[in-house]
Amino acid sequence: MDSRRTIVLVDDLRSFVDGRSAEVARTSTAGVQLLDRYRNRRLDELWLDHDLGGDDTIWPVVEVLERAAFDKRPFDVGVINVHSANPAGAAKIAQVLRHWGYRVHLASGSTDVGYLDAPVVS
Repeated sequence: MDSRRTIVLVDDLRSFVDGRSAEVARTSTAGVQLLDRYRNRRLDELWLDHDLGGDDTIWPVVEVLERAAFDKRPFDVGVINVHSANPAGAAKIAQVLRHWGYRVHLASGSTDVGYLDAPVVS
């Protein structure tokens, strides 16, 4: 794997099982902040989970991507991988982002991401 690749993962629990270098956001708020940092930079891969714990979902992140494309300034993303275990949510994310011209891959069930950390106990 090329260490210069820029990868962002937005997922509340999972990480990359192969240990690849990535910036990780565990909430939608952190995901939006991370995207803001990449506003004028190339993202090779953006990995999105739908359900982010509690009432939090990926939709605030999707809305940032949508707004940017609507404003004719889409984010420069090589591919958006939607790896959610929520099939309806994953399909809706893909539909919305494809509508705005983003390259989207449905990666539900991908073995690239997994539960590496112990679950958080409240």
